Amino acid sequence: MHIKEETIAILKQHDVGNKLGSPPAFPKASVLIPLTVKNGQLCTLMTLRSQELRTSGGEVCFPGGKRDPSDADDVDTALREAEEEIGLPPADVLVVCRLVPIINKSGLLVTPVVGFIDESFCPCPNPAEVSAVFTVPLDFFTRDKDHSSSHGVAGMRGFLHSFYFVDPDSGRQYHIWGLTAVFAILVAVLALRRTPEFDVGFDPKDPLSFFHRMLHSRTSKL
Repeated sequence: MHIKEETIAILKQHDVGNKLGSPPAFPKASVLIPLTVKNGQLCTLMTLRSQELRTSGGEVCFPGGKRDPSDADDVDTALREAEEEIGLPPADVLVVCRLVPIINKSGLLVTPVVGFIDESFCPCPNPAEVSAVFTVPLDFFTRDKDHSSSHGVAGMRGFLHSFYFVDPDSGRQYHIWGLTAVFAILVAVLALRRTPEFDVGFDPKDPLSFFHRMLHSRTSKL
């Protein structure tokens, strides 16, 4: 089976769909985790946010943002934001699954939406929001070489993961950390069925159970 079809079959097994509902006390947001196959390797597309943005300016993120009243669901939010930020037409995304949402440090309930895009996609970044777009091999997020982590960071639960990635196309180094790094690790663990070389803070063989418990822990205190 081709790597794309195999990955789709694997990830669909972890689709939460609408099964979780949503805690009403938390405003919603979504990110699109765009996967593509490049030189026979599974990769993901990431962005560097503009320094001019008030929130997370200059940080590496997946395309995404807050839910608009006009958005039908989490998928709509992720696709709309990706089109606004990098010029990715929603029709060009093969949506595969939604994973367990995570409550970020700002109190947003962030749902990762995983989808495939064509390798030939040429980003058109919106300069008001995005200053760079780059591709990272997914297995990068399972290797310890450029990874570090810390525990017990204020405002964070579990490990704070950090990666330094040098883009071979531009030679530019990017710092990938926080929730973006967690989502990247999670998708790499699921899609590649690979245990990372470092302690991720959850069971790599059953990662979604950990995030389900973490979400329940946060919402049950409301």
